[in-house]
Amino acid sequence: MTRTSLSQCGAVVAALALTLVAGPALAHGIGGKDAAFVAATRGADLLPFVYLGAKHMVTGYDHLLFILGVIFFLYRLKHVALYVTMFSIGHSATLLLGVLMNLKVNPYLVDAVIGLSVAYKAFDNLGGFQRVFGFQPNTKLAVLGFGLVHGFGLATKLQALKLSKDGLVPNMIAFNVGVELGQLLALSAILLVMTAWRRLPGFGRQATAANLVILLAGFLLMDYQLAGYFSGRA
Repeated sequence: MTRTSLSQCGAVVAALALTLVAGPALAHGIGGKDAAFVAATRGADLLPFVYLGAKHMVTGYDHLLFILGVIFFLYRLKHVALYVTMFSIGHSATLLLGVLMNLKVNPYLVDAVIGLSVAYKAFDNLGGFQRVFGFQPNTKLAVLGFGLVHGFGLATKLQALKLSKDGLVPNMIAFNVGVELGQLLALSAILLVMTAWRRLPGFGRQATAANLVILLAGFLLMDYQLAGYFSGRA
């Protein structure tokens, strides 16, 4: 990778944040042939559900933006592993509990909170809590807590498909494994870009701009979901 291409990393990350929310109506729910397959499945069919879980995570722009915010200023792999593990524990728990125990949450509201989580992490990265409120929330607990919310977001996409109870447990475990694999794939790509970008002398200035864009993207996602919620209640 040349120095010129490295200098574009910050712009790519910032552009990604806005591009991902440019067409939120498309969302990242399970649709088309994938939805038809899931709804028609009877019995355990593990590999397709692993694939669907991975695909869902890789195309889940809100989850990816949150992960980007979480690892933005983490420079050591053990810290990345710690925070991503806490996020995974959170979303795995509520994904499985939400589907297997049929815990109902409003999809618009949970997705609005997911949008808020993106804005929260960008605000945190900008030092907003210290500057505005004079204190720093526990970042690990925040990542775990928002992980729980993200898991409910995943669960609502599956609940909308009226899944068969025949083979539900192994299929949901397989789907969750796929989600983790997709997250690992996406995280690897993000870390490659971030590692290259951090070597540039202008990273600090560009990082501030990128987090402002991510902050805006989070609020746009939240606003879109709240608009859907209130228009649906009208």
